[in-house]
Amino acid sequence: MSTLSRRRLLLAGGAAAFASVSGSVSAEEKPSKTPFRPCLNLATLIGFNLSFEEEIDIAAKAGYRSIEPWPRKVQQFLDQGGKLSDARKRINDHGLIVENLLTFFSWMGDDDAKRAAGIEQMRKNMDWARQLGADRLAATPAGATGQRLDDFRVLGDRYRTILEIGDTFGVWPLLEIWGSVKTLNSLADCMAVAAWADHPKAAFLLDVFHLYRSGCPFEGLSLLNGRKIHAFHVHDYPDDPPRDKIEDKHRVYCGDGIAPLTTIFRTLRDIGYEGCLSFEVFNPTYWATNDALLVAKTGLEKLNAVIGKVK
Repeated sequence: MSTLSRRRLLLAGGAAAFASVSGSVSAEEKPSKTPFRPCLNLATLIGFNLSFEEEIDIAAKAGYRSIEPWPRKVQQFLDQGGKLSDARKRINDHGLIVENLLTFFSWMGDDDAKRAAGIEQMRKNMDWARQLGADRLAATPAGATGQRLDDFRVLGDRYRTILEIGDTFGVWPLLEIWGSVKTLNSLADCMAVAAWADHPKAAFLLDVFHLYRSGCPFEGLSLLNGRKIHAFHVHDYPDDPPRDKIEDKHRVYCGDGIAPLTTIFRTLRDIGYEGCLSFEVFNPTYWATNDALLVAKTGLEKLNAVIGKVK
C-alpha cells in the first residue's frame, strides 16, 4: 500500500474514532466540505508548558485531524526517557497523523561548517519524523537570517542536497519562508530556490503571517501548483501594529483580524491544494487563560467558520 493510501486510511479511521468517543459534534466544530483538513501546530500550546503527550491529547480532544510537533518538545520527551514508538502509538490511537516536524536546522548559509552541522541536525530530525510517521519536515532560513543570499542557483543546489538526503530517509524538507529575514523571505525567493533545485520532491510550507510580513501579495499564491504546497499555517493578524512592526505574538484567531482568509482559502482550493490548514499562534494572551483545550477548540471553531465561507 502506498504512503498516501495509508495516510488516507488513517485519516478516515481517525475521524470515525473521534466521533465514537466524543458523541455529537457542534456545528462550529464540523469540518467544512472542502479539500482541507484542520491541523494543530503544537507551537500554539508552547506557552502552557505541557508535555508532548499532553499536547497530542489536547489536539485530539479538540477535534483536529493532524498535528505538527516542534522538535524542542520531542527532545524533552526523549530526554525524559520517552520512546518515539510510544508517541506514535498515542498519535495513531487518537486517529491523528503527523503532517511534518517543524525543524530549525541551518542548511542555507555560506558558512560550510555551520551548514554541515545543520545537515547533521537535519538527519536526526528526519529520523524522528520517520519514527513519528511523518514524511516531511520544515526547512526554514534558520542560521542565515541576517544576510541576503541571492544566488539562487547556489541556494537551489543546497536545497537539492538536503532533498537528496531526504531520499535516503523517505522524509523530505519543505521550504518555509520567514517574512522578516533577509533571504527566503518571500514567495518569490521560495519559488526560485525550488526551481533551481531541480528535484521532484521540492515543495513548500507556507504561512499567512509570513506572507503578509514579507509584503508579498497573496495573489501570488495563484501562480503555484497546489500539489507543491504540503502545509499551510493559518491564523489572523490585526491592523495595528503595522506590517513592518508586527511580530509573531500578534497572531490571533482566524476571523479576528484583517487577513483576507476567505480569499486565500479559495485560491488554495482553486490551485488544487488539498493539504492541512494548520492553526499556529504565539499569543501570550491566549496562554494567560491557562486553558489549552479552550484555545485549541476556539482555534478550530474559528478556522472552520472561515472555511465555511469559501464558495
